[in-house]
Amino acid sequence: MGDPKSDLDDKRFIVERDPDGMLELLAGLPDQCEAALKLGQDAALPNLPGELRQVVLAGLGGSAIGGDLLRVVVARQARVPFAVCRDYNLPAYVDRQTLVFLTSYSGNTEETLSAYRLAGERGAVRIAVTTGGRLAEMASADGVPVLRVPPGLPPRSAIGYTFLPTLVLLERLGVIGHQEGYGELLAVLRSHREEFGPSAPVSRNRAKDLAMRLHGKIPVIYGVSGTTEVVATRWKGQCNENAKCLAYWNVYPELNHNELVGFEAPPDLLRSLFLVHLRDATDHPRVQARMEIVKRLLVERIAGLAEFSGQGETLLARLFSLIYLGDFTSVYLSLLYGINPKPVQVIDYLKQELAKI
Repeated sequence: MGDPKSDLDDKRFIVERDPDGMLELLAGLPDQCEAALKLGQDAALPNLPGELRQVVLAGLGGSAIGGDLLRVVVARQARVPFAVCRDYNLPAYVDRQTLVFLTSYSGNTEETLSAYRLAGERGAVRIAVTTGGRLAEMASADGVPVLRVPPGLPPRSAIGYTFLPTLVLLERLGVIGHQEGYGELLAVLRSHREEFGPSAPVSRNRAKDLAMRLHGKIPVIYGVSGTTEVVATRWKGQCNENAKCLAYWNVYPELNHNELVGFEAPPDLLRSLFLVHLRDATDHPRVQARMEIVKRLLVERIAGLAEFSGQGETLLARLFSLIYLGDFTSVYLSLLYGINPKPVQVIDYLKQELAKI
């Protein structure tokens, strides 16, 4: 590999290292989100047995990240608690007055299938969100509404389909009020598609520039509780699955009560860390002050530091603005490492071994 800047601006380099078209899939996110909004509007509603007391989304991996986004967005206005469950089991409080989204892009995630059965045994209201598979078969047989999303994507690339239809359904069911900013969300993503896409040179492409800075380093992504925490989780997962590299995340203010103390030893390892701050205009003033103090404490101990804030007037647009930046960055990082970003062979192997048991 030559100069990373020249490589990421070289069309042949990108095509050769992205043979399965992951960058093309990323370019489709704005259109995916537009289609996902319509899916939510057109989806069948379940029959509610009186008033709901809580909502749970059960899912794993890329199919659950939409649930994390829901938790952050819904927490500001929902009249009932909302939780995400990444497990074979469900919380003990799930009952007949609980709405449970069973989200599995493939429809065959074994933990989600287990949660589907448990939700049924407890009489919960269920909605399946999937492309098909066993989950769609079971739901159809049981008369459970199935929100079918288009197939053919890696689950991590289907975030629009696993988030926006469920958000719209919560609106239609009266769990939350009408959401402002769908139009802004689409506009921000379309603008970023041009800014972060492969045709935009490193000199004015924040995603390419950040990938170069992260190359050879261990990304440490810090978000803020109640705003960018879910984006930090997403960035970490995208580095893992796309770039096939280790990455870590944490949230303010919690990390100031433990992890911050860990930046003392061993010094050689600390110099391999690159810290990314994900900020939002609505972060608590004391949290913003904490981030500034941490920057002063760590800047001489680590490899580097970068900060980003989402663009847009609404939280929805700002969160997706940051998510899109992280998605593109992780794919460019994979190209610099000479790794095809799309396959996840280790996960495929794990599933094959589990199937033998």
